[in-house]
Amino acid sequence: MKRLLKKVLFLLLFCVSTLFGEFETSGYIGLNSQSYLTLPKGKHKNNFTAKQEIKLKYTKEDFSIFANIYAQEDYYDLSNDDTKHNDRTFIRLDELYLKYDFENDMISVGKSIKFWGALEVKNIVNVFNQKDFRTDLLRSDEMGAYNFTYSHYTENGEISAILKLNEPNQPMATFKYAYYTFAPFITYEDELQKSDDNYKPSIYLSYSGTLDTEYALDYAFIYENGYDSQRYFLPDGPLDGSPVVFKQYAYTVNKFMTYNTLVIGATLIKLEALYAIVDDDKYIANYSHIAFGFEHMIENFLDSDTTLGVIAEYYKYKIYDDDKYSDLELFETMQNDLFVGLRYSLNNANDTNIIGGAIIDTEYDEQTYYMQFVSRAYDSFKIEIDYYYIEPSKDTLTPNALLGRHQRIALDISYYF
Repeated sequence: MKRLLKKVLFLLLFCVSTLFGEFETSGYIGLNSQSYLTLPKGKHKNNFTAKQEIKLKYTKEDFSIFANIYAQEDYYDLSNDDTKHNDRTFIRLDELYLKYDFENDMISVGKSIKFWGALEVKNIVNVFNQKDFRTDLLRSDEMGAYNFTYSHYTENGEISAILKLNEPNQPMATFKYAYYTFAPFITYEDELQKSDDNYKPSIYLSYSGTLDTEYALDYAFIYENGYDSQRYFLPDGPLDGSPVVFKQYAYTVNKFMTYNTLVIGATLIKLEALYAIVDDDKYIANYSHIAFGFEHMIENFLDSDTTLGVIAEYYKYKIYDDDKYSDLELFETMQNDLFVGLRYSLNNANDTNIIGGAIIDTEYDEQTYYMQFVSRAYDSFKIEIDYYYIEPSKDTLTPNALLGRHQRIALDISYYF
């Protein structure tokens, strides 16, 4: 990895010195501290993680090069006692791609992160990149994927064709880390197992646009043929308490997705939906996932220069063959869930926001309560404080039940440059 990063930096410096374009750098360094007030035995009761990210951009006329490098260091990984290690220290190249803009078209090639979705709690159509299991389970942290993208811009929208060239492995921390949810006798092997040719690419076709009428409508439709973002795990032996190895498996699908937002006055209505037709697989059936919600904004709340957002969302996941893996076996957490929450924006120079709410599982009788505070200080510092409390199901082995009753408070301070 270090050799790869040196090659990346050399390439960028070479471009600057030979093409004489504009070179930009940005990023941050930060420290995240988490204290787990309630968690299972055998886990670290706190965690300290140093984080760094650097973004590089080179531009000359219509040609650009982008790079994004992320690194983190876990406090426990510095210990001389290997049994205390979390295995969460790494350097990751998230993005490195070339982009060329034409008058109405764009092409890019390389490693990048793409975001799709509209909802607050979970973006079910944000399927292009995979999450890194070594980072915070309760926050999004996605790894880049190699791809070739062609986009054509219309008067009110964009048409894109994407060829995704790889499916990255998803490393995982050790049992000592709070968010390693497998039992201690389970060892996870991060080499991804694929149902098809290892070099089979995934193809995405998307169309997005805006309809400017009395009500502003943003819409997007995506079709995928290739490896699904949903994965499953299989052991290499019986789950009887003896040591066993879990491997992750990927299978292929034809997948139809959409995400949309509609603004009616002070209310934002959101919809995300997908339907997956699974290529013949022993364990996975066709499935659908739909989520919709709204956010109503109350300006000048209590006669102050603040805004209160009232948010509600509902998620429904359905499998169309009861003889294959269920939502529990697929670790799906938003299968029949309702979210209600509030977003309070101070509209000040520090961009201070407070958001909180409850996720209620209406099927398995479990709840997640959380609150997040985000603000800036002295222009360059960002402060985040969050609190989570998870009350898992008492009679069903859900993903939250594997985690156990969980309560944490976290502080994240970052300096941006």
